[in-house]
Amino acid sequence: MLELDTCGDIALQEQLDGHNPLRHLMHDIELEGVIASDGLARVSASMSELLTVLPQQSHSVQDDLLILSFVHGWDSVPRPLSISLVVDAAPGCGGLAWPAGQILASYLVQKGPEYIKSKNVLELGSGTGLVGLAVGALGGANAWITDQAPLLPIMKRNVALNNLQGRVAVTELNWGSPIPADIPHPDVILAADCVYFEPAFPLLVQTLSDLSDPTTVILFCYKKRRKADKRFFGMLKKKFAWKEVSDDPNRQIYNREAIMLAQLFKL
Repeated sequence: MLELDTCGDIALQEQLDGHNPLRHLMHDIELEGVIASDGLARVSASMSELLTVLPQQSHSVQDDLLILSFVHGWDSVPRPLSISLVVDAAPGCGGLAWPAGQILASYLVQKGPEYIKSKNVLELGSGTGLVGLAVGALGGANAWITDQAPLLPIMKRNVALNNLQGRVAVTELNWGSPIPADIPHPDVILAADCVYFEPAFPLLVQTLSDLSDPTTVILFCYKKRRKADKRFFGMLKKKFAWKEVSDDPNRQIYNREAIMLAQLFKL
């Protein structure tokens, strides 16, 4: 996995997080060119190599939608597989389509429908719902996209926009809280860009543990942003082992942008 730096002034980091939990996203250097005036998540020219491994993006001015098109070779899935998203920064950075989510969604599309066939698939911290929507569009799986209450309306809109009612369910799930009764035990857990608010680190680890067992497939896509993230992995290793996903031909490109796709294993 990517090497994590030694922690800096953790107490100061936590104090700043308390004032603005999303500061590591909203003020990160990667936002130069990533968040455009229309609120859409884009990659800047300085990260042009990363663009080659992300789905093609277009913006529908008429409908104010972000459209992501995934190229693949599966006969049973429309080519390209297109996901339309309403994106909105108002409820927080979760309402944007971040590169880590696009990378995880692209990986699942390349793995194809058989990879998730007849599986219960749950996405944590779904935001717009992109990754879970890609699962639903592949077909053959039951998908749940989950997040806190402020993100539920945008996820519901995106499920309806892509005609995935009946394939993708939207459910509130607060990390660290009991798992809602309407969420079945997942066969596959997906998480992208969930490491950004340090007080939530133990809650995320607890929820991952509550949802999983040693047979659960857990795919975790992570963008390294700060030294304090090492604390998350310190907590994680008490309950999970992990290894970098090695069968993604694009990993060397996104690794250079400090993005890692890993599989977690419940101890």
